[in-house]
Amino acid sequence: MSVHSEIKKVTTETLRKMKFDKEKITMLTAYDFTTAKMVDAGGIDAVLIGDSAANVMAGFETTLPITLDQMIYHAQSVVRGTNRALVVADLPFGTYQSNPEKALESAVRMMKEGGAHAVKIEGGKEISKSIKKIINAGIPVMGHLGLTPQSIYKFGTYKVRAKDEAEAEKLIADAQLLEELGCFAIVLEKIPADLAKKVSESITIPTIGIGAGPDCDGQVLVYHDMVGMNQGFSPKFLRRYLDLYTEITGAVAQYVKDVKNVDFPNETESY
Repeated sequence: MSVHSEIKKVTTETLRKMKFDKEKITMLTAYDFTTAKMVDAGGIDAVLIGDSAANVMAGFETTLPITLDQMIYHAQSVVRGTNRALVVADLPFGTYQSNPEKALESAVRMMKEGGAHAVKIEGGKEISKSIKKIINAGIPVMGHLGLTPQSIYKFGTYKVRAKDEAEAEKLIADAQLLEELGCFAIVLEKIPADLAKKVSESITIPTIGIGAGPDCDGQVLVYHDMVGMNQGFSPKFLRRYLDLYTEITGAVAQYVKDVKNVDFPNETESY
């Protein structure tokens, strides 16, 4: 029997056991109560309250503008809708990079006010002191390497990262460092599949890929992308399981037509 079917409440230890048992981990984003209830009911292992909320919920071009207060609001909503899945929340840009004390303060707020079960932060050796400070306070940390969207202006592009040898070697070293520091898992974003496989085999903690091939210990997608609510975003790694944009716009158009034609509400829909 799989770990997935046995567990009533997913924890960081559950994910470690899933890697040990070679059972793939599933993760999707959610930013609100209703979505969280649906993905949790669907059997997802972990829910990520991503700072991608800045893009899909607020319409910003990058993830940088979203604030800690806004992320805490999203976390509160998601936690109320989740019964089984592990809930991980991003710490947004500017809330952990400057110094370890600020990083810990941000993480504590996310746990106390947001109700998250763990936090996720981007980067490797450069933020090692912040990671250690948070973990030493008893807060679980998920790392994030490869394409780190909070650094988009440094990269200048959303293209695949770590294709050259130097960057690939640094990524492997950073992954091993994150494990040494005590991170319970690492997201690997948009890196070559063979590199992701090498990283996954070099550490004992789970790797969760997005655009990083099939050999990571799990996969994560943005919910809005996976169910086809966004039309303009079609990266190679994305598989759409629904076309909700077409379904929803069609339903709205039919509602408009029914109201205009005095077909809604009808006699059975009236008191």
